[in-house]
Amino acid sequence: MPDVIGWLATAVFVTSYFTKHTVALRRVQGLAACLWAAYGVLIHATPVIAANLIVAAVAIASSFGKAP
Repeated sequence: MPDVIGWLATAVFVTSYFTKHTVALRRVQGLAACLWAAYGVLIHATPVIAANLIVAAVAIASSFGKAP
């Protein structure tokens, strides 16, 4: 099961390269980071969890700010 979540996170992150709008890009990257954090939980890897929760929070929060 952890491998499935890891591969799904990778697939979602790769799709962010095809996202043209800044807000959508940040939200897709935030979703991917949440999936990576879930993967970290499943494999009991605290650094993976912490790093991706920070990335997810920044990506999602910045998607609600003024886009450049």
